[in-house]
Amino acid sequence: MKKLENIKKIAIVGAGTMGSGIAQLSAQAGYETVLFDLTNELAQGGFGIIKNNLSGAVERNKISEEEKSKALSRITVTNDFNELVADVVIEAIIERLETKSELFSKLAVLIDDDEAIFCTNTSSISITRIAHGIPYPERMVGMHFFNPAHLMKLVEIVSGEATAKENAQTIYDLAKKFGKEPVMANDAPGFIVNRVGKMFHTESLKILEENMASVETIDALLELSGFKMGPFKLIDLIGLDVNLSVTKSLFEQFQHEPRFAPSRIQQLLVDSGFLGKKSGRGFYQY
Repeated sequence: MKKLENIKKIAIVGAGTMGSGIAQLSAQAGYETVLFDLTNELAQGGFGIIKNNLSGAVERNKISEEEKSKALSRITVTNDFNELVADVVIEAIIERLETKSELFSKLAVLIDDDEAIFCTNTSSISITRIAHGIPYPERMVGMHFFNPAHLMKLVEIVSGEATAKENAQTIYDLAKKFGKEPVMANDAPGFIVNRVGKMFHTESLKILEENMASVETIDALLELSGFKMGPFKLIDLIGLDVNLSVTKSLFEQFQHEPRFAPSRIQQLLVDSGFLGKKSGRGFYQY
């Protein structure tokens, strides 16, 4: 089993908003970090996000210019799958079981080390199902960050049926080294946060569908109630497509429980390409 002190290199698969944030955390924690995506353009885009994040931190006097430079120097950006050989691999790709399973099957062939730990940033898919059929399934751990990953403190460390306790503990300790506040969870639909928090989104969407109040009014009311961000602003930040995918996953896993039913309004926006801040339009214009 891989201990925290033996982790030297971390690879992140997926250079989008979540993956780039995780790579930033890894580099700032002092690890040699590989940021991978399918094309060089996508990978470089993720590196650009990291540079912008770190520049903002310098402007806010959170880190020094020297700390920024050191963090960036620890990051290798690539679209070469063979460069993903590492002590820990963290996946942050599309929320689709088949795609994640295929990725980890390929990684298991590439990384001939049963002590290497595979982590998935899935927010709703069963860790047990992702690990099924992969050699050494005891090394698969859920490491669920929240958006934006470089700022949000909470990380869910999720154990599937085959996950070794020692590996879950190592990833828990790694999250602490990243400056996070991790919690242990067992494999269940939505884990802890999405099972509870999904109602924040779905009930707000039902209110909108019933024409009880506008997007702006619902957001304002909940923010006045103490929430830092209203549900529609949050969905726009997460991405309507990503949020909808999680909702559909929970809906299926809970045997079509009505309270988890996807919203037709959200589906129409996704079908129209209005995905939130990343596309310039979602529930709001950007």
